[in-house]
This record gives sequence, C-alpha cells and structure tokens, in this order.
Amino acid sequence: MKVFIQAAMAAVDSFYLLYREIARSCNCYMEALALVGAWYTARKSITVVCDFYSLIRLHFVPRLVSRADLIKQYGRWAVVSGATDGIGRAYAEELASRGLNIILISRNQEKLQMVAKDIADTYKVETDIIVADFSNGREIYDPIREALKDKDIGILVNNVGVFYPYPQYFTQVSEDKLWDIINVNIAAASLMVHIVLPGMVERKKGAVVTISSGSCCKPTPQLAAFSASKAYLDHFSRALQYEYASKGIFVQSLIPFYVATNMTAPGSFLHKCSWLVPSPKVYAHHAVSTLGISKRTTGYWSHSIQFLFAQYMPEWLWVWGANILNRSLRKEALSCKA
Repeated sequence: MKVFIQAAMAAVDSFYLLYREIARSCNCYMEALALVGAWYTARKSITVVCDFYSLIRLHFVPRLVSRADLIKQYGRWAVVSGATDGIGRAYAEELASRGLNIILISRNQEKLQMVAKDIADTYKVETDIIVADFSNGREIYDPIREALKDKDIGILVNNVGVFYPYPQYFTQVSEDKLWDIINVNIAAASLMVHIVLPGMVERKKGAVVTISSGSCCKPTPQLAAFSASKAYLDHFSRALQYEYASKGIFVQSLIPFYVATNMTAPGSFLHKCSWLVPSPKVYAHHAVSTLGISKRTTGYWSHSIQFLFAQYMPEWLWVWGANILNRSLRKEALSCKA
C-alpha cells in the first residue's frame, strides 16, 4: 500500500512538472495571441468610433452651418429620373428649394406636367419635362440625349426604379418584372450617366447621385433580383467616383433603407415608425445635405445606424432577419389584396 501511494505521488509530481514545462513553452504563444486580440479589439473600437463620428459629421453638423451653394459647386440644371413620386419628387423639390432648375423624367406626362408646374410655382425656378418609359429599353435614350444636349447639367439624380409588388421567391417573379428590373434599375442609370457625364467632364464640375437600396448590403432573400440590381448600382457609383473624382466630378451612392413611399403599403407597420421610416420629404432634405461630403451614404441618420448594424452583423443573421421581415410584408400585402 505504501509503495502504491509513493508511486501515485511521484506520478502527480511528474504531471505537475510536465504541466509547468508546457506552460513555460506556450507562454510566448499566449502572449502573442493576447497581442493579436488586443490589436483586433482596438481596431474594431476605432472603426466604430470613426463610424459614429461620420454619422454626426454627415447628419448633424450640416444643420449648424450655412447650406452649400449647389449652383456654384455643380451647375444650374439638375436632372431627376423617376421624379413624379416618392424620393425622386422630394429630391427634385429639395434641389429646387436651393435654386436649381429641374428637368423631370418619368413615363406619365400628366403627372410630370403637374409636378413641374408645382415646383416652378413654389420655388420660382425653371422646369422642363421629358416623357420616357425606361422599361422600353434602348429606344428611349436618343430622344433624352437630344433633349439634354444644350443644357448645363450640374446634377444627375438616378432615382427611377422598379420593385416587386411585394417580397417574393425568385420563381414567383414574372419574366416581365425581371426585364423591368434589368432595364429600369440597371440600364437606366448606366445610360443616363453615359449621356450626361461627358458634359460634366468638359466643364470640370458636376455631381451624379445614384439611389441604391439598403438591400444591397448583403444577399436579401425574397428580393433576390431587386437587391442584386441595387448592388450593381452601388458598385457602379463607387467605381465611377474612383474614375472621375480627379476630373472634378462627385459621384455619390445613396443607400436608403425603408422610406414611406408607394413601394411600402400605406397601412404597413413600417409607416408607424417615422423616426425609422421617414417621409420622402424628410429623407430628401437630409440626403441633399450630404451631397459633396460623402461618396457613399444612406442619406438619413437612422438609416446610417441600420447600415452600421448591417455591416457588422454576420450574413446568416441578416438573412434570418430579412426572411422574417419579408414574410411579414408579403403576408400583409396579400391580406390587403384579398
């Protein structure tokens, strides 16, 4: 028995000595891992602080200073596509309130004339209209080019877009709707920039604002084609900024989350959260104030907070949340139709 106890104690002593040797040899690795962890934490902390500083600089500081002279900065005329409703109309009105003449492009002539007259009477600026249905594809761009050729275009706002009637799985979306998404969401912005940009480059000043969507942040199920088209617009704008910033052109990718437009049902629960889902007028007022300051922004303070969360959350969490929200919106839309 005594021999057994001595053997056990010797085994314990040997294990303890082995443990100490391993700990001593691993100490340098533990210190290295601690340094990596500290560096990663510091880096993330600095990034978050910088993001919140940008939020304050973009959305709150401009309210404390005088508004920029957009005419002097970019030019006399602004072109806004999809300008008879929602963000497009509100953005056109906000530019007009700053003295710019407005060219409105949309497919409904009667609504265009009404909006143009309203803007001209309210803000005492010149307005012009171009009737064009971007879903018709290539044939519409020659008349647009002809109508714009003698104008000093300072700002182009690519707002026109089509949305699903409500969130749907991809195979439930009609082929006509898919072609509309390609022709309107993707081709329209590309061709409008191609028409307007040469004149801006020649004058060495101008701004291009392309309105994307918060759904471009990560793959968004039940909005697959729509979110992919908006991701194209975001990347297109960012690439143009790198290409043309040195030539005096400012290109902005505007990434709104939900805004209370016709694309969201009037009775939707989203309309009840005004601080989260602003009206087009409120959104446009904030978005225009970021022009010339940020090349990629959501345009509104609460949307910037949502964008920060979207950036830092893992993709699976985004997809899970998108599925819950889109199922709810689809159910709500279908119940309204019934």
